[in-house]
Amino acid sequence: MSNPRVRKIADRIQVIVAEMLERRIKDPRLGFVTVTDVRLTGDSQQATIFYTVLGEQDDLDATAAALESAKGLLRSEVAKQLGMRHAPSLTFIHDALPENARHLDEVLARARQSDEAVAAARSGASYAGETDPYRKPREEEPLDEDGDDDGEPDAEHQ
Repeated sequence: MSNPRVRKIADRIQVIVAEMLERRIKDPRLGFVTVTDVRLTGDSQQATIFYTVLGEQDDLDATAAALESAKGLLRSEVAKQLGMRHAPSLTFIHDALPENARHLDEVLARARQSDEAVAAARSGASYAGETDPYRKPREEEPLDEDGDDDGEPDAEHQ
């Protein structure tokens, strides 16, 4: 939907459907619906309308049934307000984005808690080896006055 004309039509369909759901559709099964996005095919023949519903699963099911029964009225109103020769067919899809975002927030919160637990356990810990684990060159011991490094006088100096 990179065409700006198609994007304008999709935005206009979103506004029309949202206003219709708010003002003219009086179905008691219809819950608190938010139209989140509309995607329109390039030839403007099919519109996919994404929506969310505030409530439980039974509210979602009832709203899906209400939207399906009101599809004809919504399509005719879209065609009338857009002034198009061919009205796009409407398909309603529940937008799972809020549930996915909530799930991701929960996963991130659990990860943050486990990171904090690891940091708390690490606070009093020390390294398993030496404090400086890197090898250093050996320091050579200074030679005695007789030229040896064993610290005993040689037999020839006795």
